[in-house]
Amino acid sequence: MRARGEAAAGGRTAHLRPESVSAALVALARYDGPGQVALASPPKEVREFDGTAYVLERAIRTDFALVRAAKGDRHGNLVFGKSSRNFNPVAAMAGRVTIAEVEELVEPGEIDPDAVQLPGIFVQRIIALTPQEAAEKMIEQRTVSVPSGQQAVGH
Repeated sequence: MRARGEAAAGGRTAHLRPESVSAALVALARYDGPGQVALASPPKEVREFDGTAYVLERAIRTDFALVRAAKGDRHGNLVFGKSSRNFNPVAAMAGRVTIAEVEELVEPGEIDPDAVQLPGIFVQRIIALTPQEAAEKMIEQRTVSVPSGQQAVGH
């Protein structure tokens, strides 16, 4: 997924991946109730260069990208916190319109240029979060089935 997003961010329509050739042989499918294949995905195009097979993966270009940054300025320069720097910059660059939620909005020039992880050229909209909104980090919701007759612990 990351390579497909990077391809879109770089203005390319596709990406060649040597490590996913074996995965191309495994067709993704939608299954019906009894577990039979109801709809199989079409096989991916494979090309060979210098004796190595590559799978052609189409780039992922999104209409909108919503990212959350620890710090940002009015020009859209962003600094991400912790693990959010893994995919947020790629997601932002792959979007036609990028909307950034910023926990701390600062004036232009207050962020050290070497600390900027996503330049403002990729950001079209900034939303400054309130301190209460910034404190809420709803990134996952754990859902676990509890065996009958037992109570959930830790919730």
